[in-house]
Amino acid sequence: MRTDLFDFELPPELIALRPVNPRDVARMLVVRPHCSPELEDRHARDLPELLQPGDALVVNNTRVIPARLTGRRIGRGDTEPKIEATLHQRIDGSHWRAFVRPARRLEEGDVIRFGDEGRVCFLGQLDATVAAKGEGGEVTLAFAFHGPVLDQAVEERGDMPLPPYIASKRAPDDQDRADYQTTYAKEEGSVAAPTAGLHFTPALFDALKAKGVQVIPITLHVGAGTFLPVKVDDTSEHRMHAEYGEIDADTAAALNAVRKAGGRIIAVGTTSLRLLESAAAEDGQIQPFNNETSIFITPGYRFRAVDVLMTNFHLPRSTLFMLVSAFAGLERMQRVYAHAIAEGYRFYSYGDASLLFRAD
Repeated sequence: MRTDLFDFELPPELIALRPVNPRDVARMLVVRPHCSPELEDRHARDLPELLQPGDALVVNNTRVIPARLTGRRIGRGDTEPKIEATLHQRIDGSHWRAFVRPARRLEEGDVIRFGDEGRVCFLGQLDATVAAKGEGGEVTLAFAFHGPVLDQAVEERGDMPLPPYIASKRAPDDQDRADYQTTYAKEEGSVAAPTAGLHFTPALFDALKAKGVQVIPITLHVGAGTFLPVKVDDTSEHRMHAEYGEIDADTAAALNAVRKAGGRIIAVGTTSLRLLESAAAEDGQIQPFNNETSIFITPGYRFRAVDVLMTNFHLPRSTLFMLVSAFAGLERMQRVYAHAIAEGYRFYSYGDASLLFRAD
């Protein structure tokens, strides 16, 4: 499909730079393709009213690490240029793939020293060697520390990796360490938040439980590639980034039991949906999954596992807007986004939500 079919104009003032507080007062646009009215303006805290006993809410329990590091190149020449690195894929205990700026100032073998200005750091200096240099500003970094020690050093020095559309307008701060993390985050490994989950509070979970809705966690570690734009003219030419996910056997069995009993699967976020669809067999049965997925969902895809999707409002020409267009229909999502813009919904990671019922 042509990429320009997924374009739209968004007033920049609708890009949310901070979340609402409390989280569950965020607005939520409900989209029911086969109902009248098709669109309904609600709030995230209304979710229990919109679901049924026996449904299962599937959340991504990945935890965001403070993966944005600032340092300087050392040991080559008289200057020590500033280097910004965003870790996006762990290779092993001491190696990470990262996007760096400016990549042109680095060569293989260069050493970057990541600073600790303004921070209380209990570990020594954090150095990394450029082990390999790829395309698009990507490098492989070999750190001097390993395993849990490296994790602690990154935690001490790193900032939350806010999306470019926020980071370009303000610097990350300590408040983002709480705001850019779901209340149920557990498994460390993401460098971007599963942002639909940012709307949940303990009170909302209590209300869902009282309604008879199960909450089932799965894990997909979100990579920085989620923010990469689609630069090709046709979607068939786009190469999707890979992300690691896990669904264990007990979780798969629980999800299959929900469907067998007549319940619906509600994915909280596109990350949960992509993992569920990656783990689903042709007949819709969820299989245990422990692998990377690079599934790219565009209109024409046949959904096998997910009935309802709760998600934020996405970037134009993005793989995520293509996914929601596949789920609810492209023309419908164009109307949905036009309504959201006209009604002043807040967009992107810290913005409002939508609840999409599957078009087919």
